[in-house]
Amino acid sequence: MTSSPPQSLEDRVRSIVAEHRDDRGALLPILHAVMEEMGHVDPAAIPILADELNLSRADVYGVITFYHDFRQTPPGRKTIRICRAEACQAVGAAQLADNARARLGVGFGETTADGAVTLEQVFCLGNCATGPSVQVDGRLYGRVSPEQLDGMLEVGA
Repeated sequence: MTSSPPQSLEDRVRSIVAEHRDDRGALLPILHAVMEEMGHVDPAAIPILADELNLSRADVYGVITFYHDFRQTPPGRKTIRICRAEACQAVGAAQLADNARARLGVGFGETTADGAVTLEQVFCLGNCATGPSVQVDGRLYGRVSPEQLDGMLEVGA
């Protein structure tokens, strides 16, 4: 049994565009699909997307940088998202954010040097009644204490 060679970035991006070309407002669904498949939107994909969708590179780049959910670098092995909306702020999210940044040595939108953890802030996880809320690799937690967050920041946890 032989395996096919891995697709190039260009082939992968063009394939994703072909699947979503007819979607309404195709750029956003395409960017979400690229993120789903690759974990980030490689800057080398921008000219390919622009060419495929007859947009300027600036248009594509502007959308990627406007929406915080689109990353241009690979995420860490674990992604921690801390809610910073008012309901969570009122019950301790600011302290969680400060502790996480200090412990990891990175700011929001950054990944630790060893690639272990990416720290992100969001402005509502829809868990307002049980704040402060934190999401770890897509799993939502409520009423998170600083001690609980410390445990979540461990890569093996």
